[in-house]
Amino acid sequence: MEKTPKEIISLVLKAVAVGMSVASIVMGFLPVAVDVNTQITLLGIGLFALAVDALQKEEDQLEDKV
Repeated sequence: MEKTPKEIISLVLKAVAVGMSVASIVMGFLPVAVDVNTQITLLGIGLFALAVDALQKEEDQLEDKV
């Protein structure tokens, strides 16, 4: 079962989001390892990845309607 490049990109973006959130949670348990600004940056990167994925899906849906 071959995956299209769009499906692979979507999967990678979701994996980035999960990875950033897990990294933020783990670093939260080690308060001397990281400050709050770094955690916010990690969560922001994850949120950005999810937003890009959502925009790509929206674009695909609009193309299917035309």
